[in-house]
Amino acid sequence: MSVLKTTLEAGKKVITAEVTPPHGTDIKHFLDTAKILKSHVHALNVTDNQRALMRMSGLACCARLVQEGIEPVFQLTCRDRNILAIQSDLLGAQALGIKNILALTGDPVSAGDTPDAKGVFQVEAVGLLNLINKLNSGFDLNNKELTGKLELFPGAAVNPGGRSYEPQLKRMEKKMKAGAKFFQTQIVFDRLQMENFMKAARPTGAKIIAGILLVRSLKTARFLHDKVPGIFVTDELFKHLEEAKDQEQAGLEYTAKLAKEYFDMCDGVHLIAIKAEEKLIDVLKLSQIKKG
Repeated sequence: MSVLKTTLEAGKKVITAEVTPPHGTDIKHFLDTAKILKSHVHALNVTDNQRALMRMSGLACCARLVQEGIEPVFQLTCRDRNILAIQSDLLGAQALGIKNILALTGDPVSAGDTPDAKGVFQVEAVGLLNLINKLNSGFDLNNKELTGKLELFPGAAVNPGGRSYEPQLKRMEKKMKAGAKFFQTQIVFDRLQMENFMKAARPTGAKIIAGILLVRSLKTARFLHDKVPGIFVTDELFKHLEEAKDQEQAGLEYTAKLAKEYFDMCDGVHLIAIKAEEKLIDVLKLSQIKKG
């Protein structure tokens, strides 16, 4: 049984974090990072060629986490697979003890560093959720009965941080109808924006886990705001970093404060610290939120 599933269904708050597969075969740092975070989170998301950058198979990395007694969330994208490969990977995930799937359309190939790659996108996130739901019912897309039952816990992404959240709410409800049981949000730095989104989303009954990124320098904040689509760094955070004597400490304190506020208003938090995942433990200590 998925710990993420049972915790959310019990009405309790969850903590998740993100780890990135290696760019190569050396998995030691990936596993060491996961082991550091293990006791602090309910599950760890494993990315799937995020931003269209080649990494080790997320499925393989999730399987290694299962071997270490760590619950993964397999981020499965539609960019790199047709519906045959998607079904195969979902069956494989179940067989390997992977219980949680985050269904994603995937970043376009143009976002990455391999322009000759071909995006597949035979289905997108809603279609992927429908496919998971079909397999969970015991049948493949051709209505052939499966040998062995699937009990995958599917989730999806939602972005409260755009200029208008109404389209996101509609898409979120569409994903819920397709079988999404939880949502992890894109990174949102604006407390009021998250609060307004949650007020609008609560009547749907969706389980929403707020995405938070640790920003450790003013340089990083500017890069995120100017270069990463969909991320809007607030004037408050810019000012906080500009005035700080120690930008890294200021970033930790700001992230911890945001984590506490989002933890109270949402169904949990999803923490990200690019190339500094161990710093997330400091965020959790400063915020005084704990895995229940």
